[in-house]
Amino acid sequence: MGIRATWVLVALLTLPATGSAVEVATPRVSLAPLGIRLEVLAPDAADTLRVVVRDLQSGTILHDARVTRAASDEAFALPQLAPLRYGRQRLQVRVGGAEPLQVETRVFPGWISLLPPLLAIGLAIVLRQVVVALFVGVWVGALFVSGFDFLGASLRVVDHYVLGRVVDRSNASLLLFTLLLGGMVGVIGRSGGARGIANAVTRFATTPRRGQLTTWTLGLLVFFDDYANTLLVGPTMRPIADKLRISREKLAFIVDGTAAPVASMALISSWIGVEVGYIHDQFASLEIDRDAYWTFVQSIPYLFYPILMLFTGFLLVSLGRDFGPMRGAEMRARTRGKVLADGATPATDFEEPTLRAVEGRPHRWINAALPLLTVLVTVLVGLYVTGRAAVAASGEPQSLRNIVGSADSFQALLWGSFLGGVVAIGLALGGRVLSLAESMQAWIMGMRSMLYALIILVLAWSLGEVCKSDLHTGEYLVGVLGPTLRPALLPFLVFLVAAFTSFATGSSWGTMGILFPLVVPLAHGIAPDNSTILLGAISSILAGSVWGDHCSPISDTTILSSLATSCDHLDHVRTQIPYAAVPAAVGMLFGSLGTAYGWYGPWVALLLGAGAIVGIVLLVGRRVPEVATGAEETQPVEWSVSR
Repeated sequence: MGIRATWVLVALLTLPATGSAVEVATPRVSLAPLGIRLEVLAPDAADTLRVVVRDLQSGTILHDARVTRAASDEAFALPQLAPLRYGRQRLQVRVGGAEPLQVETRVFPGWISLLPPLLAIGLAIVLRQVVVALFVGVWVGALFVSGFDFLGASLRVVDHYVLGRVVDRSNASLLLFTLLLGGMVGVIGRSGGARGIANAVTRFATTPRRGQLTTWTLGLLVFFDDYANTLLVGPTMRPIADKLRISREKLAFIVDGTAAPVASMALISSWIGVEVGYIHDQFASLEIDRDAYWTFVQSIPYLFYPILMLFTGFLLVSLGRDFGPMRGAEMRARTRGKVLADGATPATDFEEPTLRAVEGRPHRWINAALPLLTVLVTVLVGLYVTGRAAVAASGEPQSLRNIVGSADSFQALLWGSFLGGVVAIGLALGGRVLSLAESMQAWIMGMRSMLYALIILVLAWSLGEVCKSDLHTGEYLVGVLGPTLRPALLPFLVFLVAAFTSFATGSSWGTMGILFPLVVPLAHGIAPDNSTILLGAISSILAGSVWGDHCSPISDTTILSSLATSCDHLDHVRTQIPYAAVPAAVGMLFGSLGTAYGWYGPWVALLLGAGAIVGIVLLVGRRVPEVATGAEETQPVEWSVSR
């Protein structure tokens, strides 16, 4: 974690009686394997300072050395100090001739940082209550941070972690976008647009195989943002999938299995700015003379999991084969007409009477298509407008790459969902399908249907925050694996660490933020002239982050996929993990290891991986009937919202 990130997240303790403006910061929680971090800000002192750190309990001097600073107005970090004991540790810090300051931190063994995410994941699976599981995970993390103050930890969950995630501008934009899009889809469903577009699309999607292939293709077309992909494709195809007796679990898998993989490696997407930004920061700090964007482009063939995941989805749909719990779900839907399992709890509820199409009035497909097209076009235009303004302000060349990389995707998504809702209401009123009162009621009910999923999303963000900022879960994992790495094993192990970190924290972008500052210097240090190792390590961070994002029950995109398809969240996770495990294992074996050892290049690795997946699907997959005779009839569910 960088100096700036640590500075924001630490508990700052100073003694105001000093004559100089010296400040010392330390994290609330320190992990024994990582040591104790101290950061010092002394703007009025000389550029060369003697810093002495003493353990107050034992009197032992932990640090005594002179520090030369590059700039007097910037905070500088001391070498990480080895703790003397577990538990509360009070330190005295003397900077130059200033009065000594006292700081304290709580030292825990490293494995403690794994407990909150593992506990949340385990409880979610056992209790099938995601909200309770997430809250307990955040609370346990807060308990460590607060020094086992039960009441303080409970209050900190609400006033610090949850509040902090909600007031974050990007998160608040996502929440508002979700509500606005939910309102839009509520109006679309009530005005009959959903039923109209379902009737129109099903002229091509006349079989379960065609319906799944249509969903997969739409997932490729909406490449510019994974959130927009999930929330546009899922609601559009859900009523069609219900009519064709495609299980909600299979629909959620196809939606989830195309969204992040496509967005993560598209040359123009909301991910590009983040990914290239991480790479650029590390190249600049290490003085590596490589272009960050071109490095990302070169790493695309090494993104074995995202590419093979897309291939796996296409193969399963094309062959009409399934295996594992997904086959059971598909057989249930096809033979019994039940798109949801008995006792399932959909992440969204679009079966409210107020969200069903009004009977006796025309069901026009344009009432759904035009609002969706408005969202899509507005988001694309918004990306261009905000990106162009940002590039102009920075003075960089007005290239399409720079424009999209600098765009404010959240602002563009807000514009799109708002204008889409306006168009949906306008069409309902103009076509005299709904009155103004009915339109507003449908809009509000559409937003209300999102509440449960939004609660899960906020708690998932909160758990990611406590793991990343206070417990340093990702850093601990890398620290455990780092010292004895062989260069050829680095991409393989980085994928594992990234996958587990993303799975445990539920955040792909957060995982990238944790691992890039650790892995790129490591790759450069152990293999400074090996481009294959560097590209493999970078791509493994991205690919592993996407895998964990796919499989974790606390991941935002996994939650959004359940939400968008109105699937039981844990059923989605349970059926998707085996399908994600196959391309991940094949990608590590044929891709990460094969290319790092120099046996062949990435394109050969992809061909070998694709061949292996074909063999696995043919070996363990079994055909699911396209049409079932004598099955129970099921009524199609009216269309609506997501995110």
